[in-house]
Amino acid sequence: MVAYPRFRSRVLNVTFIDKEGSEHTFEVSAGDNLMDIAQAEDLEMEGACGGSCACSTCHVIVDDPNKFDAMPEPSDDENDMLDLAFGLTETSRLGCQVKMSKEIDGVKVRLPSMTRNLQAADFKGAKKG
Repeated sequence: MVAYPRFRSRVLNVTFIDKEGSEHTFEVSAGDNLMDIAQAEDLEMEGACGGSCACSTCHVIVDDPNKFDAMPEPSDDENDMLDLAFGLTETSRLGCQVKMSKEIDGVKVRLPSMTRNLQAADFKGAKKG
């Protein structure tokens, strides 16, 4: 197990299941978001908008519905971006919007088999046909 970043007080655990089905478990702290953790640990998560909730390339699928229910509700902006995500499920979230907390300690998230890089900017000012 790798600690992210190295000097933390309260240790929480998160497991990512990559596209090949391999599990990667990391020790993290409260407040760390899933996108930053995945990128710091070289997992395949793009995060095209840099975590500003303006794309769906950090889409994750929460394996445990109870952990999903323990997360704060997604914002309207997150729901709008999730509508663009490939392989959307009932337990889909954007990794940039999920912050680790004791309530979701031990959460397992699955990385979807592909992502769609559609961003909010792709739709602003678009002409209606």
